[in-house]
Amino acid sequence: MKVTQHIENANGKPLFSFEILPPLKGQNIQFIYDGIDPLMEFNPPFIDVTYHREEYEYKELPNGLLQKKIVKKRPGTVGICAGIQNKYNVDAIPHILCGGFTKEDTENLLIDLDFLGIDNVVALRGDALKTETYFHPEKEGNAYASELVTQISNLNKGIYLDEDLKNTAKTNFCIGVAGYPEKHMEAPSLDSDIHFLKQKIKNGADYIITQMFFDNKKFFEFVDKCRAAGITVPIIPGLKPIATKKQLNLIPHRFSLELPDDLIMEVVKAKDNDEVKQIGIEWCIAQSKELVKAGIPVLHYYSMGKAANIKAIAKEVF
Repeated sequence: MKVTQHIENANGKPLFSFEILPPLKGQNIQFIYDGIDPLMEFNPPFIDVTYHREEYEYKELPNGLLQKKIVKKRPGTVGICAGIQNKYNVDAIPHILCGGFTKEDTENLLIDLDFLGIDNVVALRGDALKTETYFHPEKEGNAYASELVTQISNLNKGIYLDEDLKNTAKTNFCIGVAGYPEKHMEAPSLDSDIHFLKQKIKNGADYIITQMFFDNKKFFEFVDKCRAAGITVPIIPGLKPIATKKQLNLIPHRFSLELPDDLIMEVVKAKDNDEVKQIGIEWCIAQSKELVKAGIPVLHYYSMGKAANIKAIAKEVF
């Protein structure tokens, strides 16, 4: 079922969903199930699965020269989605990236997903490689998420890359895209970021999931700006409980967002990370309850495969 249908069918009841990432290469899918099982009591209608593109590593050879090697540390997104749908009978939503894919690769991936009965995808540009300062698209690939949305939307209309194909089957993907309440790190302003977000909706996106935020005021202002710009699709807030003192520096740097002073000071005063984890849980519970009270249809949690803190939050909210 499509995400938009899940929201409609809920009749105003808030839905719980979460996101996982594939295990490191060498681990099996039970690692994923162990992170999902404790959260199934909250009846998630869908679970997102991230995609991780290739990375470049340099290995020193015996002669002292460096050999460039392409590695993919977290493969398995499509297989995990199939496993989730089979085991739990809930919708699995794979993330699809521009980076690392030609348009032909993307089309073939979408065909596989369609054959597996996957109804939803999240279209993302993806990050730059660690060896790049800025994102560089694959040759013959999509450069922007808006272009990726167009390609998926075209396939929904039966338009394939090979124009000579006749009597083509149409896919029926519900398309999610990312939104940034505190703007994308590369955007010059929030207004300009929303301008390009609106283009993704115009190209065929059906709903928005936001990057994490820790101040609900930022989210509400973002929603107001989106509505004023003519964006009417559902906007799903993304939430993550802070769990370690290190994240005070890591999260603002990595995701280009602000942490509220009250949260910062609580974490600074904490004796250890166990105390920080509890602070993060309580802060996220308060955020969640306020969002539910405001009538937000779905709360989406970034679990990173760790269920304990998300379960503690969900117990108090759903």
